[in-house]
Amino acid sequence: MSKVETFTAPETIETIPLSDLYLSDLNPRQEVAEEGIALLADSLVMCGLIQNLSGLRDADGKVAIVAGGRRLRALNIAVTERADLAQVPVKVSDNPFVAEQWANAENTAREELDPVDEVRAYGKMAEKSLSVAKISNAFGVTEAHVRRRLALAGLPVAVLDALKAGEVSMGLAKAMTVSTEEEKILDVLEQAKECRWFSEHDVKQALTSEAVSSTNRKAVFVGQKAYVIAGGTVTADLFADETLFNEGELLDHLFAEKLAAEAEKLREAEGWDWVETHDESYIPYGFSGTAGMHRLDMVSREFTEEQAERYDELIELYEAEALDAEGEKELAALEDYAAPFYSDDQRKLSGVFLYVSNTGEIKTTSAYVAAEHMQAAIEAGVLAPVKEPEIKEAPKPAYSQKFIDDMVAIRLAAVQTALLDKPDYVLSLFAFSTTPASGLTSNLFGFGYGGAERNTPEIDDQFILDPRLGGERDEAADAAYDQFQEMAAKGSVEAFKAFRELGKKTRNGEITGFLARRFLTQRAEFMAEIEGEIEANMRAIWTPSAENCFKRLKGWQLDDLYKHLLDLHVDTDMFKAFAKSNKGAKNEAMHKLFNDPEQQMALGVTEAQKARIDAWVPDCF
Repeated sequence: MSKVETFTAPETIETIPLSDLYLSDLNPRQEVAEEGIALLADSLVMCGLIQNLSGLRDADGKVAIVAGGRRLRALNIAVTERADLAQVPVKVSDNPFVAEQWANAENTAREELDPVDEVRAYGKMAEKSLSVAKISNAFGVTEAHVRRRLALAGLPVAVLDALKAGEVSMGLAKAMTVSTEEEKILDVLEQAKECRWFSEHDVKQALTSEAVSSTNRKAVFVGQKAYVIAGGTVTADLFADETLFNEGELLDHLFAEKLAAEAEKLREAEGWDWVETHDESYIPYGFSGTAGMHRLDMVSREFTEEQAERYDELIELYEAEALDAEGEKELAALEDYAAPFYSDDQRKLSGVFLYVSNTGEIKTTSAYVAAEHMQAAIEAGVLAPVKEPEIKEAPKPAYSQKFIDDMVAIRLAAVQTALLDKPDYVLSLFAFSTTPASGLTSNLFGFGYGGAERNTPEIDDQFILDPRLGGERDEAADAAYDQFQEMAAKGSVEAFKAFRELGKKTRNGEITGFLARRFLTQRAEFMAEIEGEIEANMRAIWTPSAENCFKRLKGWQLDDLYKHLLDLHVDTDMFKAFAKSNKGAKNEAMHKLFNDPEQQMALGVTEAQKARIDAWVPDCF
């Protein structure tokens, strides 16, 4: 058998006059659409030749183009408007076998444009008033792809230069397209270049701090049309498939205005004595707006004996799947008849609170009788006489609202932290929230722009929040973030493949972290149940200190706490000395009691007392 030898001629890129180039018979693109060539010629006039041609040198010294036939045809048109295109970069070979390989590769593997070069090319074409459709045809891409590239083309030149140099990722550049303010964009660019943990979310927050997503409950409730008519402007984030309402204050005004109008409409339509609005997305447990009011129970009609018998018959047919259409109507009518409702007499002396849920839907509370109408409601028989509450001698300590808000945030963070280690429990909560079993009014999770609840206290001294919940990233979190950023740079298809290769543990961890961060504070009973089941502990992430706690309590509260924690009697010298000290000294003493082991030893703190100190949290929920 003879030995077959292969020979690969050296490849060189030469600049060759356009007049010395012609289409080779080897070129696979022998027939092309004239319209496409014309559009490509327009692209060459505006952007120049970005990708070289490939050809085989013939015996006369001319070059037959085997790869780049469409570009060759377009060059012959474009050169009439741009003379420098008469000199063409061509990868040349003298070996027919190599040239044929290039020709075959033309149909199977074409090198993609560098993204920044593509962005700039599209931008130049748009500046020449070429439509998105024409640019799409010229480059063989979708119109949506062109629109996204044009959004990037509108960024300051410095951003595209940084993207080309690898100083920022494509994801960060895309995030910058939510703004048209060059000064702001350039400022954010510098921050992104200096801080490697600067995320796409950080970019959007910095550029649109007052903007609100169109999926936000207020935006959904007001509606884009009404917002724009009122003078609001919107920005389309093409890369996140969302629209931003840029004027947050205007949206707040329109929201309050429309909610007030809906309240008046409801009051007139249903005959309520009053309908008040509530700005938040849910009515919290212990809502202050109902202070001094009395909640009304709905009334219901009792079935007659005949109705009850007929209802039982219809239910049996329904369960046997033998109920016809007429029977279904009759059953529905009976159920409506027996359904609880507020009577006209109740409505005349009571009212409801109106609010907008996280989904943008109007919701109402139960009916309440205001204090001034209590006697009239009792006389009308819609409210039973109210017993005077017993006055307790020792009311609970009063805390400032800011302190309570901080404790609520820490408590939520503690529950979210515990949920991170309970993926099955988190999924059960999420599944429960999607079913009628939750009552369809329970907001267990907040999604979308601004959906997450505050889980960081205003005074965050001695407070540690897990990075997955929004806390400062540690080395491990930074490494994970960098890994995902590297995936994102590969494009969605490759990034998704790479993410799946990380395995189910990573997938489940990301789902758990996402849902845990969006868990919302619940009503007292349900919140306490959840805390107990998952063993949430505020003290695992927060330690009381003079700064975050004791300075914010009253002197007598510190006296009671000191006495309780150390099992002191009011007559003991140790307690008397503490009680007589000034507020600053008390703050410092309590700080040391909680944070200084040497001070605890000096005070003779027992194991039981130490356990009490380590478990204490303010009783303000």
